[in-house]
Amino acid sequence: MGCWQLESLDDKLKSSRTIASWLVYISLILGVALIVQLYSLVPSWLFYSVLAGWIAYLVVGLAVALHKNIAYPVSLVLAVLTLAISLPQPEYYMFGLSVASLTLIAGSVLQVGVIVSVTRYLMLKRRRLAMVR
Repeated sequence: MGCWQLESLDDKLKSSRTIASWLVYISLILGVALIVQLYSLVPSWLFYSVLAGWIAYLVVGLAVALHKNIAYPVSLVLAVLTLAISLPQPEYYMFGLSVASLTLIAGSVLQVGVIVSVTRYLMLKRRRLAMVR
């Protein structure tokens, strides 16, 4: 492998990591907005479930900020779980066209973005490791 190929892959790896990191951070911010909106709209068990998920995302966000390698696979799992749990909930659709429903839709789109960007980052990272060996 040529040196220029490694540099090109390193650039792609760095940019994909940056995108994945920012999407995790934006998920945290949007999660705060969602929690505030849901507090008075949903049953308490659902509110506390969302809050627990957000706290897990907060821990992952801190791990991303500290450049911990485990943060990206865990963020991928959390994004998949978030979609798998939230999309089938009837509360997801009962708000009509409101700020809460738009926040939920934006959050779902954002989770798809996290899934795609983190998957790309992990695949590039794996390719980089294979090239070095």
